[in-house]
Amino acid sequence: MKRNVRCGRLAYSTDVEAFSKKAHVIFLAEDSNQNLEELVLRIVRHSTHPITFSLVTPVPVGTAANLEKAIKAAKLKATIVSQPMFFTDGCAVEDFNWPDRIILGTTSAEAVATIKQIFHSLVMRGVPVIVTNHETAELVRESATAFVATKISFINELATLCEKVNADAVSLALALGLDKKIAPRCLQPGAGMGGIFAESDMDSLAELARSKQVDLKILTAAREVNAGLAERLVAKISGMMQTVQNKDVGILGLAFKPNTNSVAGSSSIRLAQTLLAQGARVRAYDPEALSEAKIQLNGSVRYCETAYAAAEGVDALVVGTGWQEFRTLDFAKIKHLLKRPVIVDTKNLLDSSKLRAMGFQYIGVGRI
Repeated sequence: MKRNVRCGRLAYSTDVEAFSKKAHVIFLAEDSNQNLEELVLRIVRHSTHPITFSLVTPVPVGTAANLEKAIKAAKLKATIVSQPMFFTDGCAVEDFNWPDRIILGTTSAEAVATIKQIFHSLVMRGVPVIVTNHETAELVRESATAFVATKISFINELATLCEKVNADAVSLALALGLDKKIAPRCLQPGAGMGGIFAESDMDSLAELARSKQVDLKILTAAREVNAGLAERLVAKISGMMQTVQNKDVGILGLAFKPNTNSVAGSSSIRLAQTLLAQGARVRAYDPEALSEAKIQLNGSVRYCETAYAAAEGVDALVVGTGWQEFRTLDFAKIKHLLKRPVIVDTKNLLDSSKLRAMGFQYIGVGRI
């Protein structure tokens, strides 16, 4: 970034009017689609030349068409390209540089050529470019989120079955994932799906289906499974101690995934809330997400500066996020700190054989 700033290829500005006079292509990449129409009209009115908008902001189906209508009603001219992008928190740069595909929703051949030129290196590398209409492009994002949620919910349902028949869900997921028709990504049993846009994408898709009298039964079932995972985990913890009421539980990890400070849709947050609702006392540690978690959980949780502090004196220690640092903890020290040697690993992150050999009661998700 510093190199490109020095070369004059990258500049920052808060002056929308001045910015709109210089730019020919503008990527709308805000986290929220609120006030999107107002922003687009404001930019077009101050522009001195035709503008192409690439709509990267997660939006409901129909947004791009409505923007085009608003531009036309204002007697202005601009081109809208629906271009959903698929970024993973903590891996956004990698995902941008190595996308699975480029989706362009537009009827403008000129806009397609312009966007392809911007992403020339990716196109030349062979990244597929799919050109379609606005509605299809917008639906791709929400459908992808829903499909991943379904995949995660399915393996978590199988993990529950594995626990009943002495099968191992991790080995099962590995065997299934090696099938080319299935693929391994997002096929790991655990505490469910989270993320900043996961719930909003599925809410939007479900609302669209309802408005068109379409019953998405599989999506509904997947969401029910995902929502019920916290209750299942608390039931496991209760099973080890008869009840969680008036018990102390430590949680390692509050972010919805490692390498991010986001707790949006975090299964660890849902687990903490469920434990608190059932009368447990909760203490927690996360290397990055404590400040965000405090907003979600208020003062109901005791926040710790280290994993060892979160383990001190608790009846059960729960691994809620798959931070790599949790793999290398001193578990001999952890065992000494715990009131009871109980570890509940919601991410199947730890070496179960080693921990059991050390005298821990280890519970994974779908593990033997």
